[in-house]
Amino acid sequence: MRTAVRDGEPVPKDFANSVRKAIETEELEVLAARKEGRIQGVAVLAYRLNVSAGGQFASIEDLYVRPEVRRQGVGRALLQAANERCAERGIAFIEVQVEEEKAEAFYAALDYGLETGVRVLSRTLLRRA
Repeated sequence: MRTAVRDGEPVPKDFANSVRKAIETEELEVLAARKEGRIQGVAVLAYRLNVSAGGQFASIEDLYVRPEVRRQGVGRALLQAANERCAERGIAFIEVQVEEEKAEAFYAALDYGLETGVRVLSRTLLRRA
C-alpha cells in the first residue's frame, strides 16, 4: 500500500494499526491484482452503514494501478472483484469519489453514474506537521 496509495511515503504506525483492525473487523478490504508475484494494482473498499437505506454500502476509498500496466485491464479487473465482493456481502450500492476527469471517464465506462443533487463538503480539523 505504501507504494500504491502513498507515493512511497510510509504509513504512520498508528494508522497502519487502525487499518489492520478495520480489515480484521471486515470494515475495510484491500484487493490486490498480481502478476508474476508483483502487485499491479490495489483497490481499497470501505463498508459502511447507511441508516436511511437500512443497510450497508461500499465506498472505493482508493484504486491504484501501476503506471506501466495502466490501460491493460487491471483497474477493470479490480472493480469487477470489488463488485463481486459486494455482491457476496449483499451490498447493492457502491460509490467512489474522484477528482480527475480521467478517473471520472474510467468509472463512467464501467457503468458508474454521476450522482445528481449530491455535493461533497469537507472540513479540516487537524493540521499535520
